[in-house]
Amino acid sequence: MSERPLTQNLRPDGQPPTLREYEQVGGYQAVRKALKDLGPAGVLGVVKDSNLRGRGGAGFPTGLKWSFVPMGPNAAHPKYLVVNADEMEPGTFKDRVLLEGDPHSLIEGVIVSAFAIEADIAYIFLRGEYFEAEKALARAIAEAREAGYMGKNILGSDYSLEVHLHTSAGRYICGEETALINALEGKRANPRNKPPFPQVSGLFGKPTIVNNVETLCNVPHIVNHGAAWFKSLSKTPNGGAKLFGVSGKAKRPGVWELPLGVTMREILEEHAGGMRDGVALRGIIPGGASTDFLLPEHLDLQMDFDTLPIAGSRLGTGTMILLDDKTCPVGMVHNLITFFAHESCGWCTPCRDGLPWIEKTLAAIERGEGIPEDMAMLDKHVPLLGPGLTFCALAPGAMAPLGSALRYFRDDFERHIREKRCPWR
Repeated sequence: MSERPLTQNLRPDGQPPTLREYEQVGGYQAVRKALKDLGPAGVLGVVKDSNLRGRGGAGFPTGLKWSFVPMGPNAAHPKYLVVNADEMEPGTFKDRVLLEGDPHSLIEGVIVSAFAIEADIAYIFLRGEYFEAEKALARAIAEAREAGYMGKNILGSDYSLEVHLHTSAGRYICGEETALINALEGKRANPRNKPPFPQVSGLFGKPTIVNNVETLCNVPHIVNHGAAWFKSLSKTPNGGAKLFGVSGKAKRPGVWELPLGVTMREILEEHAGGMRDGVALRGIIPGGASTDFLLPEHLDLQMDFDTLPIAGSRLGTGTMILLDDKTCPVGMVHNLITFFAHESCGWCTPCRDGLPWIEKTLAAIERGEGIPEDMAMLDKHVPLLGPGLTFCALAPGAMAPLGSALRYFRDDFERHIREKRCPWR
């Protein structure tokens, strides 16, 4: 059994395996096992026991999430499984690796997961710019359908499932599952009030589960090899391995499948080759753009869902963005806030009005036009746009790099204002 199940089928030439090639290495055996041996309750049980947590950023236990879906003869139908493949978190490119390199692993994960909640229809909500992934997925879906892995009475069973590929117009807000559901319905991508939660009333008012690509790709391996095996892949109680990424001025930026609980130091120094010659590490955003900065002194912390919050950040998507000593931290944060302000759906006032105001303030500071009062204004806005005061997590996520940069790199902000210029230009 592979210690790196998610990436075991990836090829150096980047070409995805065909259906036959995927079956030759054990592909779709989890579908057979689920349909013939486990049943929906058995699949749900083993996923619960595995401690698989969502790989899209929130880290919510997958089996627990599935358990909220009404089951049995009186449950509303159709039920839906929706795959969030609209990967738009800055610094995050892990799902793209799976979508382009091994699309059948996602298709199999979709079928098994849909069976667990007795879903009738599955949608893969794909980022519109992922052209290669779209081609790979379309071919994989066609191959799987022709082979009888989807459609009516899969493999002669009583279970039927239709799988559709939906190319998204793309908005960062679609990372919020109810905004994604609205977009899939053809509506503006705004978050919905909760409750009701999607597990009870989601797509078209029916029970719906939304899961991330990497999350679902783990499911066939859990079904095939069991919960204990999956937990053994991890260095912490968080189950499994994970795709970790590094971007920035490392010698070998990229994505690697490693045990949950691997340290940031190992990822950076052993896999990414360390920092490029001539630059030094100054800060790390550990889990995509909506997580707090950490410092080089934190490099020996484990990358998992429980350890990083103790240090004031989050695992998020597990994709590290590096800040080096030749890059302006004010400019870096301004770049991130510009993105978040552009991607605000405008649904609530703090996000709609607060983020553009912060962006303009940071732009002025970066141009050398900042004033001392700007620092107090930025400090004030971090909690005002924080958790509990906005409709969804977009603005609080944007405040993570800003608030932590003000904490760790405050002298750089003040130097911009004092010298009336960006010192890195």
